[in-house]
Amino acid sequence: MEVARLLAEDGVHDQDPAGERHFRIGVPHPLSGPEIVFLEKLGDLLLAFYTALNNLYRQSAQGRAPEFICRWLDQGKPQEVVRMGRMNRMRTELPRILRPDLFATEDGWKITELDSVPGGIGLTDALQQRYAAAGFDVVGGADGMRNGMAHMLVEAATKADPTVAVTVSEESAAYRPEMHHLTRRLRQLGVNARLVEPRDIQFREDGLWLAAEAGAGVEANSREENFRIDVLYRFFELFDLPNIPKAELLLYAARKGTVTMTPPPRAHLEEKLAMALFHHPVLAPLWRTELGEERQRALVALLPRTWVLDPTPLPAHAVIPDLTLDGTPLQSWSTLNRLGQKARQFVIKPSGFSERAWGARGVVIGHDVPESEWASALEQALAAFPASPHVLQPFHKALSVPTGFLAGHTPETALLRTARMRARLCPYYFVTDGRARLGGVLATLCPADKKRIHGMTDSVMVPCAPA
Repeated sequence: MEVARLLAEDGVHDQDPAGERHFRIGVPHPLSGPEIVFLEKLGDLLLAFYTALNNLYRQSAQGRAPEFICRWLDQGKPQEVVRMGRMNRMRTELPRILRPDLFATEDGWKITELDSVPGGIGLTDALQQRYAAAGFDVVGGADGMRNGMAHMLVEAATKADPTVAVTVSEESAAYRPEMHHLTRRLRQLGVNARLVEPRDIQFREDGLWLAAEAGAGVEANSREENFRIDVLYRFFELFDLPNIPKAELLLYAARKGTVTMTPPPRAHLEEKLAMALFHHPVLAPLWRTELGEERQRALVALLPRTWVLDPTPLPAHAVIPDLTLDGTPLQSWSTLNRLGQKARQFVIKPSGFSERAWGARGVVIGHDVPESEWASALEQALAAFPASPHVLQPFHKALSVPTGFLAGHTPETALLRTARMRARLCPYYFVTDGRARLGGVLATLCPADKKRIHGMTDSVMVPCAPA
């Protein structure tokens, strides 16, 4: 089968970004016409959500909206990070790449995560490029990811022929190979993009600079003078700033406007508890004003009910909004400690700004662990609130679908197998001209008995294609 010969280059053939065997490949994940239309429209809806969230945060900080909005979003963050997020010069800056984690469930589509510093961009580009070359009609086409990234970066630079530095932290070092692939693809398109380590960047009063030879993959005959960086693509989380060489200088340049940093260093836009704010009954009128009724209804159906695990005791007349047990409203989180396995259909996650808030590191699924472990996780999450807020969400079970994949150690011996698996879709949206445009969709499928859907040895990772 032709698919067995895909992805042999760049160390991404059925491997993770670090080059280790990590997932299987197979036939593209099929999407119906209405599903593709839904995905194409979803980007603008998510962009509207981020815009509304940013407006409500600013209004809260200015005393024109409830104070707890900015208090929750700023909880546990250094004052320098908070001040950066509130700077007037950046007040309208939003992430330029949006990626939801999307599941098809019995109750319709559900978005369990929103990521504005997403991994998988280069991997998805590599998959789409090679599946398209093998004759598959992938969503986004062979170059949808590369073109979307290129257009986004050029618009961010506000100039033609910008120099782009893609910086990857040690915390995210496993993603360097796929980002190397992506910068090479961008250079093929004429974008001067370089993968660099923060320590290679030179600071001057007029901006950030790169030596001509700096950057992985730069041609050996490049001997021009130093390049001034126009766009710094930040592939590191803001919690990791103390470990980033020259972080203060990078942020200083972003504050002064001598470089465009994207995603912008605005931590309030990277919190899972934004979903809790969206569902907070007191804030519903404010969201309606920002979004309009149609968009608000669409997001109510897509975003799972989310609660902030705040240990502050409630007064006797108060309840936790919309959280019930056998129809009885709850007044205390401790009630959840005593739930049986079937009733523990909940997920605990760090909200953000934590080394445990990405890669599913801090996720605890209630019915997947013993009662004692669940109770301990809940207590730890509540205790962590001052420094690292956590959220609680209902567990949404993805539907299982027939999946064709290759089983075998080499392309020559691989055989096509079929099994029912549960799918997570990660559509990538690139924001240009005020629109969030779909560049491609990565499907991750895991065996039906798995509760967590992520890249693993038994998983299948493929692009999507029209059914």
